[in-house]
Amino acid sequence: MRFLSLCSGIEAASVAWAPLGWKAWAFAEIAKFPSALLAHRFPTTPNLGDMTGFKEWADATLDLLCGGTPCQSYSNAGLRAGLDDPRGQLMLTFGAIAARYRPRWLVWEN
Repeated sequence: MRFLSLCSGIEAASVAWAPLGWKAWAFAEIAKFPSALLAHRFPTTPNLGDMTGFKEWADATLDLLCGGTPCQSYSNAGLRAGLDDPRGQLMLTFGAIAARYRPRWLVWEN
């Protein structure tokens, strides 16, 4: 399986799926510490950065799209701003990326 991981964090998906032979095509992470950790642990896998720039990404054939967009905009901690919070909009961006790459499988966690 070849997958794209969005909002990758420290990349639990790659660690969990490595024994199955699954490989990340790319990550999309913007936070400094997780990005540095990804570069150290997965030096041959590109970090595409901000997922809102997906229209500039290369074309690819993917089996799976996975990610966990921020939940704060839907929780009490984020004042339940929903789609009025830019973090809430990332859920829609996830859907647009899925529409572009058309993977066979989606794993979305919020």
